Amino acid sequence: MTVTGGPKPKAVQVADALRGDIKKMNPGEKLPSQRELIDRFGYASQTIQNGLAALRAEGLIVSAGNLGNFVSDGSAPGDVRDDIKEIRSQLKTLTERLEALESRSVPGGA
Repeated sequence: MTVTGGPKPKAVQVADALRGDIKKMNPGEKLPSQRELIDRFGYASQTIQNGLAALRAEGLIVSAGNLGNFVSDGSAPGDVRDDIKEIRSQLKTLTERLEALESRSVPGGA
């Protein structure tokens, strides 16, 4: 018999436990502070941050910087990759326009 899996990484354990908490919370409710989560789980700060990052990536929570993390209302912005594609497209257009303007300019600045 082959044993698969093993203990879950600590950050995954944090995310799993908080998912359960989030199901019982309302949108906009504040999650416990990072210090409180460190005390609760007994894990390092980076481990807690990684667990929270997973929940943010799933759209379950939103971060408000120093104010903390809050339960998402489901209206999280779309995929960041779409935003990056749009920005790249705009940069390409601006670069082309700049090159066109520079090619028309007279050497010597007159």
